[in-house]
Amino acid sequence: MEAVGDTVSEAFFEPVIRLGVTGLARSGKTVFITSLVANLLDRGRMPQLLAASEGRIEAAYLQPQPDDTVPRFDYETHLAALTGPAPHWPDSTRAISELRLSLRVRPSGLLAGLQGPRTVHLDIVDYPGEWLLDLGLLDKSYAAWSADVLARIATRDEAGAFRALVAGTDAGAVLDEPAAKALAAGFTAYLHAARAGGYHDCTPGRFLLPGDLDGSPVLTFAPLPPLERAAKRSLWRAFERRFESYKAQVIKPFFRDHFARIDRQVVLVDALGAIHSGPRAVEDMRAGLAETLAAFRPGRNAFVTRLLRGRRVEKILFAATKADHLHHTQHPRLTAIMQALTRDAADRAQFAGAGTRALSLAALRATVEETVSHEGRSLDCVRGRLLESGRQAAFYPGALPEDPSALLVPARKGAEKWLDQDYEVMKFAPAPLSLRPGEGPPHIRLDRAAEFLIGDRL
Repeated sequence: MEAVGDTVSEAFFEPVIRLGVTGLARSGKTVFITSLVANLLDRGRMPQLLAASEGRIEAAYLQPQPDDTVPRFDYETHLAALTGPAPHWPDSTRAISELRLSLRVRPSGLLAGLQGPRTVHLDIVDYPGEWLLDLGLLDKSYAAWSADVLARIATRDEAGAFRALVAGTDAGAVLDEPAAKALAAGFTAYLHAARAGGYHDCTPGRFLLPGDLDGSPVLTFAPLPPLERAAKRSLWRAFERRFESYKAQVIKPFFRDHFARIDRQVVLVDALGAIHSGPRAVEDMRAGLAETLAAFRPGRNAFVTRLLRGRRVEKILFAATKADHLHHTQHPRLTAIMQALTRDAADRAQFAGAGTRALSLAALRATVEETVSHEGRSLDCVRGRLLESGRQAAFYPGALPEDPSALLVPARKGAEKWLDQDYEVMKFAPAPLSLRPGEGPPHIRLDRAAEFLIGDRL
């Protein structure tokens, strides 16, 4: 009865917001969570979070997370990496983790004089974006998935070795485990190369982040060309069974145990990295976002419909990260590109009842702005410490177009490269910080993101 009483008390008097944070590799999930928590603990840089600017957040403190079987997000280690005497980027997300931040908040409006402060728990769930992309596999058969993958990679240089391996494989032959492992290893190598090349359709996600499943049969399959009347013991049938096992034993438990409990969701996107990689990477990212959230459409997928019945993600924020790599005069253009990239995904999410927003941000500002003269004209640049050499450098990435269609149209048409100019990306290291009492790490629009995601619940 005591446990039941605690649950009821928390539900009615100590509400819980479960915030999911995801994004593909190098989109900045770990930095986003670390800076968000640090800036909620010390709110001097959070003027756009109304509860903070109005002084209604009396206290914020970390507590043990409610899920004892989920690893804790290592906030202290990550913060030390970003703010220590030799600042560096923390290790990227490789598995699910969680952190609980509790906020003591005074009510506003009519309740201000009638009700005392209450505690609101923010449970932040960090998980790899590669796992989120797996949601799109749930309503696909092995044959359909194989056909999709083989069609997409037909012209990709990164897939040359794997395509040659498939071409030399008899999918109708009796299963040979060494041959199956070689195909799976070749496909995994392609996925790593594709991700490094800026592509975002790198599924199944656990091939990239296998964890304790490494080497298991559920990760020992690969796409194969269609085969009519494949024998029961053939390689093709074995891969088909393993694909279905992957959906049943890997994807569904994750979404049932974790994703289905999320109230608010952040999807972080390295849009600048995709633009730098070229039109095909931009189109691939747009299609991946749309396909992932298409599974939320009512009736589209029976499993997800049953899974989410009675609850849903209420708000989804699509955030273009690394805005500090651009001068602030280009931020509106980056936001417009982000809105255009996520238009299909946002429309589908809104159709399913979620409020969406797109913006550009930098969870940790690593640069300062300056204007330099170059060949007789002024360029709005950013200056920072280069990641590889450690030296200071000013950087001009190129001017993003005012009209996002200048990028999205050639991307949809399959252009090989941008016609007017190339867009460069520079990798900056975190800048040494000198934080005053009550201030979190410097950022760009992190407070606006927090207001959209949790402001209405504070």
